[in-house]
Amino acid sequence: MIALFIIVLSLIADAQVDTITDSINTVDFLNERLSEFTDQLKRNEEQRQADSIRRLELQQEMELVKASDYIRRRELQDRLAQLESADSIRLEQKKKRVEEIRNANAGMPVAPFGDTLFLIYNKIGAFTPFERSESISKKIEHLYKNRPYYPDSLLVVRSGNTEDLLYRDRIIMNVNDIDALIEETDPKTLAQRYRLVINQAVLDHIKFTSLSSIMKRVGLVLLTIGIVALLIYLLIRLFRFTKKYIESHPNRFIRSINIRNYELLSKEKVLKGVMWLNTIVKIFFIILVIYLALPSLFSIFPVTESWALTLINWVINPITSIVFAFIAYLPDLITVIVIVMVVRYVVKFVKYLSKEIQSGKLSLPGFHPDYAMPTFGIVRFILYAFMFVIIFPYLPGSDSDIFKGVSVFLGILISLGSSSAISNVVAGLVITYMRPFKIGDRIKIGDVTGDVIEKTPLVIRVRTIKNEDITIPNSQILTSHTINYTASGKAIGLILHTTVTIGYNAPWRQVHELLISAAKSTTDISSDNEPFVLQTSLDDFYVTYQINAYTRFPENSARIYSDMHRNIQDKFNEAGVEIMSPHYKSLRDGNHVAIPPEFIPKDYHAPEFRVNDKPKK
Repeated sequence: MIALFIIVLSLIADAQVDTITDSINTVDFLNERLSEFTDQLKRNEEQRQADSIRRLELQQEMELVKASDYIRRRELQDRLAQLESADSIRLEQKKKRVEEIRNANAGMPVAPFGDTLFLIYNKIGAFTPFERSESISKKIEHLYKNRPYYPDSLLVVRSGNTEDLLYRDRIIMNVNDIDALIEETDPKTLAQRYRLVINQAVLDHIKFTSLSSIMKRVGLVLLTIGIVALLIYLLIRLFRFTKKYIESHPNRFIRSINIRNYELLSKEKVLKGVMWLNTIVKIFFIILVIYLALPSLFSIFPVTESWALTLINWVINPITSIVFAFIAYLPDLITVIVIVMVVRYVVKFVKYLSKEIQSGKLSLPGFHPDYAMPTFGIVRFILYAFMFVIIFPYLPGSDSDIFKGVSVFLGILISLGSSSAISNVVAGLVITYMRPFKIGDRIKIGDVTGDVIEKTPLVIRVRTIKNEDITIPNSQILTSHTINYTASGKAIGLILHTTVTIGYNAPWRQVHELLISAAKSTTDISSDNEPFVLQTSLDDFYVTYQINAYTRFPENSARIYSDMHRNIQDKFNEAGVEIMSPHYKSLRDGNHVAIPPEFIPKDYHAPEFRVNDKPKK
């Protein structure tokens, strides 16, 4: 463990050494490049001065040449033009070199009292720009500390190839030709400029740190604190007054919030919400006053002046970013609004056409009115999806990686979690165009029989004759058969049928007449189509008769069946015809007829009981 710890420390130390070495190498590289730039500038300046001297000589020579010596004058003019061209080229090279120096070295600030007075780009001898700026800053601070300070004692003195700034025989800084070239001036002018800047900075700082100035700043601090305290006190009193006023006059400002007949929020809850909002607004304004006062307090003293700018930037920068971002987004926003408005009116036009088709005012060959609204829903979804695809690139942040990641994540969730829902939606679309039923139809799906009361993209709801609401998924409907009792019932009539078993002793024509008579006397049986009887089987002990009758009210089929059964019983009893069953037939021998006594004929004699007769099985 100790060995591992030592290895880690050695690796960290090596990394730090490598970092320091890289920094040193970077500084050396910059210094080397700076030396190359300054040497090149110096050579260019020397050459420029030599060319200037040569140009003067040529101009003097041209003045001495006679006007008749055209060839010589032409030669001197060409040489002057060459020198001017070379001078222009060197001037451009000088500008380029100066720009390269500034790009290679950002400049070290001379800031003895916090504010930058000027920048140092050039090195002198072994002193880098950073070391020069540090040294100059300390010497300027020394001028302030060793008061009294006399501005006239700061002089510019020529010393060899540099202009020196001296204060009582103490060198504050040197200005050489390279410094002047970088600032695009001469050394003496630049030194005089620095002298004025340093004098003003020292005098301003002396004035700023004087006792009277300090007392003024302390007074400003106390005044600011007093104003802030007064504002906070007034805010507290103001919001306390508003609270009492609202509590004493609740009926003037407070109303319950209702949505139609539903009371969303009672008057008491609204009053509590208003009181809470009153407190929140009060706290907000108190915090705002304190926050706005802090920059003023911090800006009074130089030490905390940077804090004031930081606090102000915390508020101004976000607001500025939002404002500029909104202004930059305005063209895209207008594009989005135009696209949305166009799609909206297209959807309205499609809806108008769908309603016209649904009402029958507009007809299209092969397009049923039932298709109108479902098709409108599909077209509306496609139009909105197309609109979203178009405006997506114009949405703010749509090209960010976070936005794309969230979009992909939501897409995966929807695709994984909605497979059954999508299958139901697709089945709902297929069912819509299959037209197996519509709202109000009496249908049978599997074991469920009832009236369709609702159709949705996912399910349908059926209400049975017992008022049971049953929900059936569309996918289940698509994979099973559906019986629609209403589709043909309204047009040609639904055939209701029931069966009775009558013995062979009853004439079949009489049975037919009785069944047809019972059907005709049943309520809601159609009179347009004659009921008919089918003999479906001839069994061992009885004949099976099936009565078929038309009705245009399939939704009342349960009651119609009940009425028909009662009428059949009445008609057969009135005619004295027994409705037999095989079990009742096997136990029939020796018993009276199985009809009510009031319907037994007067000439009817019950059969005698015979011992040898046995019940048939």
